[in-house]
Parts: sequence; structure tokens; C-alpha cells
Amino acid sequence: MRNSLKKTGLLAMALVLGMSIFAGCGGSQDKKAATNTPVNVEGKITASGSTALLPLLKVGQEEFYKLHDKVTINLSGGGSFTGQKQVASGAVNIGNSDVGLAADLKDKGIVGHDLVGIPFVFIVNKDVAIDNLSTQQYVDIMTGKITNWKDVGGSDQKITIIHRAKSSGSRATIETVVLKGQEFTNDAVIQDSNGAVRSAIATTPGAIGYVDAAYVDASVKAMKFNGTAYSIQAVSDGKYPVYTTGKMFTKGEATGAVKAFIDYVTSAEFQNKNVESQGFIPITKLPKK
Repeated sequence: MRNSLKKTGLLAMALVLGMSIFAGCGGSQDKKAATNTPVNVEGKITASGSTALLPLLKVGQEEFYKLHDKVTINLSGGGSFTGQKQVASGAVNIGNSDVGLAADLKDKGIVGHDLVGIPFVFIVNKDVAIDNLSTQQYVDIMTGKITNWKDVGGSDQKITIIHRAKSSGSRATIETVVLKGQEFTNDAVIQDSNGAVRSAIATTPGAIGYVDAAYVDASVKAMKFNGTAYSIQAVSDGKYPVYTTGKMFTKGEATGAVKAFIDYVTSAEFQNKNVESQGFIPITKLPKK
């Protein structure tokens, strides 16, 4: 009888232990599936480039740290072309960009990873009397043909252009999408980031410029484009054309912690939770080209 009870007790303990081990393995698998990244990730990641993408990537950095506390991510701006050049030279692991890869870097083994749609909005100082311009009017202002707001239906006031340097992907996008290759006038104030452009426009009467939609706030007035205000739906419907695709460039295929971070910020989990709230457009909502 004692032997029988002893065997029964041993069997029960074995069963409990087995279930605990199984549950522990299942929990590990669930975590991996939920984050779309490996459980054990460590290392240092360096990234530079587009300031337009920084707000979103900083959220990604914070969320990624919660899952992988042995990873360090250093994010910096500098402009899209700076990011491209630095990743090509090996100075950083990731070059964040809101424009396509520069022609002189296409033979450097650079790999692009689509991140989000980046919408841009023209903004003006709040004293500007109008809130809409046509494509041609934007072109004429940005190329210096129109220099007074009265010529586009506004008040008799000088137009001050405030925008980005030639190394900026934002500038390249506007030049490609809106100006169709025409050159910006040199009569402009240059700032080194979206935030600096917004601040300068907010404090300069008659000023106009462009920023990533995530940077638009109550300190400035958002302009319509051909009568259409920016919205994700307007982009999806093909009614608002001022956007580009944000990319993360790596030299060769991404590996290790770099791959884990890119996989995380491009995952459905992260995109569905964070992309729209940060002012960007999920890749799945961009018009098909």
C-alpha cells in the first residue's frame, strides 16, 4: 500500500513538473510570436538620416527596449542623404531616408527596407490670410516667381520661404513631387530640421515652408494642396500627392540586432499601434503604383 501511494505521488509530481516546463516553453514562443523578433537580442545599433522619421523611430526605440534590454540604439538626424552616405561608408548601421537611394550609391550594396509613407504638408505663419494654393502657385512661390501673397489672393505681404538644405530628403521630395525637377529659389532661409522649420515659420510673418505631417501643430497654419487638406484617406484615394516612402537602408542584408529592430518597426504589431498616431501612413494604406 505504501509503495502504491509512493508511486502515485511520484507520478503526480512528474506530471506537474512536465506541465510547468511545457508552459514555460509556450510562454517563450508566445513572446517571440507577439514581438516578431527573436527573444535573445543584444548589441549596439547606430542610425542617422531623415529627421522626418525620428519621431516614429524614437517610439520604436522605446518599445524595443522594453522587449530587449541588452540592445542600445543611437538615433540621430542630419538629413536623408547624410544617412545614406553614412550607411554606405559603414559609419552607421542604418541610414533612414525619405527619398530613394542616391544614384552614386546604387553600386555600394545598399539594401532598402520600406518603413512608412511620409506625408508632407505646406505650412505658413498664422497671419497669412489664405489656406489653399494650386500646384502651380506652390511652384511659382518656391522657384521665386511669386514673392508677394497678394499675387495669390492674399494680403500685400512679402513671402519668406523657410525650408531645408540640399542634403534633406524632405527638400528632395518636394522638388520631385511638386516642382517636378525645377530648382528652388536661393532667396530662402535654410533650417536643419523639420522642427526648426516649423519654429521659424511660426515666428516669421508671411513665411511659408513644408514639414513632415507629424510636425504640424497649432503654432502654424496647415495649407491645402489643390483644395485638398492632408489626411491618410486623401492619400489612399489618390487626392493628396505630397508624400514619399520612408526607408531604412542597410549595407548588405541586415543581421543580428539591426535586423531585429527593422523587423520590429516594420511588423504589423508596431505599425498598427504607432504609425498613424505619429503622423505617418502604414505601407498597406499607400496607393498602389
